[in-house]
Amino acid sequence: MRGRDIGWKIFVIVCAALVPLLFALNAIQADRYMKAQDEIKALEQKQVELVEENKRLITDISLLSSGERIGKIAEEELGMRKAESEEIVRVEMRR
Repeated sequence: MRGRDIGWKIFVIVCAALVPLLFALNAIQADRYMKAQDEIKALEQKQVELVEENKRLITDISLLSSGERIGKIAEEELGMRKAESEEIVRVEMRR
């Protein structure tokens, strides 16, 4: 009987020691979870900012590459004009 009592006491002591350990592990896991949530929120915010910047850049590209704008710069700033059909020379290359 005495061996049974010692085994039971060891079991109770081990269980009593495990409870605080499990609480500590739970607290550590909760902290890691909160940090991961904060990181996800920051990354989602950064993604929103990058999408908005990308939209703005696409709009800028569309405006800057428009044929009307390029033609205006060619004529006004570079003094260019459209070539007349008789000024166009076609070169044919044979392989």
